[in-house]
Amino acid sequence: MKRLLLITLLLIPAALQAAPKYWIYLKNKDLASSPAVSPQTLASRQQLGLPISDETDLPINIGYEQALKAQSVTIINKSKWLNAVSANLTSEQAMKVRELDFVQEVIPIDPGFYVAKTQPIEKAQMAPVMSQVQASLFLKEGITAKDVTIGVIDAGFYGADSSLALAKIFSNKRILGIRDYVKPGRAGELLFSTAESFSDMHGTEVMAAIAGVDFQDEIQYGMATNAKFYLARTDYSMREYRGEEDNWIAAMEWMDSLGVRLINTSLGYAKGFSDPKENYIPSQMDGKTSAITRAAQIASDKKGIMLIVSAGNEGDDKSWGIVSAPADAKGVLSVGATNGKLWNRIGYSSVGPEFLSYVKPNVSCFSLYGTSLSAPVITGFAACLLQANPKLTNKELISLIEKSSHLYPYGNNFVGYGVPQASRALALAKAPYLPDSGKLVRAKGRSIDIEVASAEPVVAIYRKKNEKDVLSQQVAKVQNGKISLKRQSGEHFTTIDLQNSVIEVAWD
Repeated sequence: MKRLLLITLLLIPAALQAAPKYWIYLKNKDLASSPAVSPQTLASRQQLGLPISDETDLPINIGYEQALKAQSVTIINKSKWLNAVSANLTSEQAMKVRELDFVQEVIPIDPGFYVAKTQPIEKAQMAPVMSQVQASLFLKEGITAKDVTIGVIDAGFYGADSSLALAKIFSNKRILGIRDYVKPGRAGELLFSTAESFSDMHGTEVMAAIAGVDFQDEIQYGMATNAKFYLARTDYSMREYRGEEDNWIAAMEWMDSLGVRLINTSLGYAKGFSDPKENYIPSQMDGKTSAITRAAQIASDKKGIMLIVSAGNEGDDKSWGIVSAPADAKGVLSVGATNGKLWNRIGYSSVGPEFLSYVKPNVSCFSLYGTSLSAPVITGFAACLLQANPKLTNKELISLIEKSSHLYPYGNNFVGYGVPQASRALALAKAPYLPDSGKLVRAKGRSIDIEVASAEPVVAIYRKKNEKDVLSQQVAKVQNGKISLKRQSGEHFTTIDLQNSVIEVAWD
């Protein structure tokens, strides 16, 4: 189930549901067809050293489309990446479509949908994260994401054109394109003037966290204040259901076709559907199961897209707790949320599954209102780095942001590598290395005293069962310049978070 901020979800009566939506996966493509991408996209890939084009750029076979239409199938969205189309089908139609010789498989998408309720966000609450990530250093260098284009895939952009925080974006005509995948054909500008719930403001708040600045009150909400934007609405605010994954994939492919290299999506899919058989289960957050995660990985591996995703707000949910799709994809930058003072995980922020071989979330930063707003902060951070070094590939940029974070190289599945720091990131954008701010200490026995340089009376520590998976997040007292640690059962590593440096204790 898609999560927007910290939302409360209510089930809608089954009588309101439409015919179930399905993915129809096709067997092959017409290899003689031309790539369905723009010359700008091809030029961007060539500049980044990526393959100019491959089979995933070829359109869906037109003959197959016509054959489906002959079966009275109305196609909703087409995915050239997955070689699939989505459509609402009756059970009888689904059976007939499965029998077509060019169809590989037909997968149902849950038809259950939900109403999302959320509260509007106080603008002053967003400013503190700017100091945590050292945003002022970008301003000092004159870095404002100029000439960088950002895609935002979200639930709605109501009021964006009248928001003081976004006024410069609209007055300077930096909205390059708008698409509504919920109501195709509707004029994109209506997204700014039509609302059915608070969720329709979600994308507006996300844009503010990427690029917002209130010149009147001198409050900075985001770092990419001179970026350009493509906007896509993929979620109907009165319906929260897994079936909208195909809208999201269509939006991704549209933005790729225009050469967009940096995309933010503060949506996540997990559980909560009316038919429990259609829910995801935690073990499926494995980086390769859901359609939305597989599309995200294709975007990373084959299209050179830097996709920044909210980790999820299920950290306090004992039946789930972990990141939601597509934050589980290895190739995306998943962003969790921290507390403001200690920079450790805030309770609602989803953790990374222990069964993954890689760290999720990748990084984190302060947000009171969900990972929906921490992810766009880091999107603005990434956009500034692309201005500083436009030659960075998506994977180089992810690595740079991880290395700039305050816990690197001792990441964990609670906050990833921690909070990105502009001072470190700018240095890395100019040179491939930094002085190491991490220290490894080997401890024998059951206890150890660690000398620390911290003016704070308490610091955050992470007790870990292995190099990445946290047993518990705690605070430790600093007394006479030392922290006394006693090893707990199952503990093999302890990370001491000093914010300006990190100490990793390896227990022998």
